[in-house]
Amino acid sequence: MIRVTFAALLGHWWRNPLQLFTLLAGLALATALWSGVQAINAEARASYDAAAATLGEGQYDRLVRRDGQPIVQSTYITLRRAGWLVTPVIEGRIGSVRLIGMDPLTMPGDLAPVRGDSLRDFITLDGLIIAAPDVILAGAQIDSAIAPGTAIADIGTAQNLLGRPSELDALIVASIQPLVQRPLHQIAPDLTRQMAQGGSDIGRLTDSFHLNLTAFGLLSFAVGIFIVHGAIGLAFEQRRGAVRTLRALGVPLRLLIVLMTTELMGLALIAGAVGVGLGYLIASFLLPDVAATLRGLYGADVAGTLQLRPIWWATGILISLAGTAVAASASLWKLSRMPLLAGAQPRALAVISGHGVKVQGIVSLGLLFVALVLTLIGTGIVTGFALLGALLFGSALALPIILRFVLEFASRRAKGVVASWFWADTRQQLPGLSLALMALLLAMAANVGVSTMVSSFRLTFVAFLDQRLASELYVTAETDEQAGVIVDFVTSRVDAVLPIISTQVQIAGYPTDVFGARDHATYSDNWTFLTAGQTPWADVHGNDAILLNEQLARKAGLTVGDVVTVSKQPLTIVGIYGDYGNPIGQAIIAESFFQALFPDILPLRFGLRLPQENVAALMMSLQSEIDLPANNTINQAGIKAYSLAIFDRTFTVTRALNVLTLSVAGFAILMSLLTLTSMRVPQLAPAWAMGLTRSELGWLELVRSVMLAVLTGVLALPLGLALAWVLLAVVNVAAFGWRLPMYLFPWDYAQLGGLAILAAGLAALLPAVRLARTPPADLLKVFSNER
Repeated sequence: MIRVTFAALLGHWWRNPLQLFTLLAGLALATALWSGVQAINAEARASYDAAAATLGEGQYDRLVRRDGQPIVQSTYITLRRAGWLVTPVIEGRIGSVRLIGMDPLTMPGDLAPVRGDSLRDFITLDGLIIAAPDVILAGAQIDSAIAPGTAIADIGTAQNLLGRPSELDALIVASIQPLVQRPLHQIAPDLTRQMAQGGSDIGRLTDSFHLNLTAFGLLSFAVGIFIVHGAIGLAFEQRRGAVRTLRALGVPLRLLIVLMTTELMGLALIAGAVGVGLGYLIASFLLPDVAATLRGLYGADVAGTLQLRPIWWATGILISLAGTAVAASASLWKLSRMPLLAGAQPRALAVISGHGVKVQGIVSLGLLFVALVLTLIGTGIVTGFALLGALLFGSALALPIILRFVLEFASRRAKGVVASWFWADTRQQLPGLSLALMALLLAMAANVGVSTMVSSFRLTFVAFLDQRLASELYVTAETDEQAGVIVDFVTSRVDAVLPIISTQVQIAGYPTDVFGARDHATYSDNWTFLTAGQTPWADVHGNDAILLNEQLARKAGLTVGDVVTVSKQPLTIVGIYGDYGNPIGQAIIAESFFQALFPDILPLRFGLRLPQENVAALMMSLQSEIDLPANNTINQAGIKAYSLAIFDRTFTVTRALNVLTLSVAGFAILMSLLTLTSMRVPQLAPAWAMGLTRSELGWLELVRSVMLAVLTGVLALPLGLALAWVLLAVVNVAAFGWRLPMYLFPWDYAQLGGLAILAAGLAALLPAVRLARTPPADLLKVFSNER
């Protein structure tokens, strides 16, 4: 009985291949977008973990210079002699390759790159270099365990290759130290100990990028699931008669539910496998841009090629099954409560019908109310995503109800027989199109929200660069003596010399970089504040005030007027400024006060104010007359151009996902219209018989689809703006501690609306042409029997 019953159920798909294609294609597309994003994220995180494992990032404490400059090798020797178990590290780049130098003899055992027979080859003067598979370096030995874009050598070999003899970047502190050893401040007062934080710094820094990708992938999957829900619901409604017959023949209802569930899970496995394959292709296409973005924006080396990792393909299959289960749950629940003879009258269009409009309206209002409550009282990243979910799905459920009211309003004001019939017929077709229109609403809202966020980010980023890079030229000295020579050399050649000096302290219990700012108009003319007193810079240079970045103020719950302590000195907060992208706290005090608190820290970096046309000549003079390396002079215009180029490439993936999501929504409309076209002949035949030509009917179908797309776009705009606000003001703040201002971009919204209307028009074109070419014999058959 089971085999025969299962064959009878599967026969529906054989008789309705378009529905089967819609179900499989919708689920495959949804899974592809999700698994593609997960593949990119998994590859990036694997690269971060490999890089962190190379130097034990997050596992071991480190000693670094307070001023950020290299450690001299003699300091390392002094620490070892004083009983400190530390191991030296140097990092640099040879072209695009990240070269790491380490000492395998003092490196903790789990970090040592070589052991046994290879050790002698590794530590010789022209020693062995071990590199990742994607690194092209003469004489290097390939090791797949090395992080992408990275090569490892002995400390002496790396110093020679990088041209930095007797220099070190950091000292890794072993977990177990001798019971008795001299304090660090007595041996090396210029060093500070950075505590291990149990994770990759790069991984934490890039969380914002991957968080946005994951959210977009999940939203794209939700759009695809609307297609699946419509296909499953339509199939269940059309099989009511078959279900009634099977039950009348003695098949238990429970067995029917089990068989239908098995059928759907089987289809989900097939679609999920196809979707994972498509996701692999999408990720392979996008990963090189992602790798370039992460390398340029965050300094994170990510492999440019994709590996088939179990974590993301298993996740793709599981979410395909889960999405199908969610999409089918309502239909299965209806089936479980259906009386034996309830299927006697077919209700094909009840698949997304208005019979449950009241329930749908209540659920929609409930979700929107939850979104409102979360907006008013909610905090945290989980709350932010819950707010996004409630807002998006509450609005999607409200869409058919709003469109129904609009169509009823238009119908009451229609003049003429054709116009009245058009509006009434559109209202009748709305249930069959509502899920596709919901998918279009979500896709357009996501595009508006993400484009608003990205464009707001770019405007803020440009203003931020103008604020922070106000000086025309930046120079970095290699020693304190060279810093003095540079200052003497440039003082008469520039308008102002602004030292950039900082150290890390604890403020309100949080690690904070404190900078000393010189009293100069550069700061007062270019810096803007989120909140500030009347004269923030004058108060700071009065030596009794401090400025904080937004991150520290939010974490510590501080505001203007509060008092904080820096090296036991109480200071009043007189301003809070935006510091976008910085993962830790930052503060600014007067340069004179900084020197009084930290007399041992001398500036090695300087911003120089001078006319832009004189920058190139001064750079040449610094290089030729005082032998300052070219890498130690940075042109402000070059920094800005490079930073903006990186930024523009950052959102290549986001733009691609925008297009893909909108394409999925267009596919949803196409499938819905193709499905409904064959079912609408009985409704259209009387209109044809009363004088409307087939071409006129086709044009009306096209106009209907475009009109519904326009109405959906009008409703998607405020939803997208609300989405952007949540991303900028809630999710971003909860995740990263800073909030971006929100700007509006009407021209971008108009372009998006035009693209959406074009997508809907193209999707409606084929069904309209098919309808216009419907043979008259098919229309006449409608009148051959009672329908």
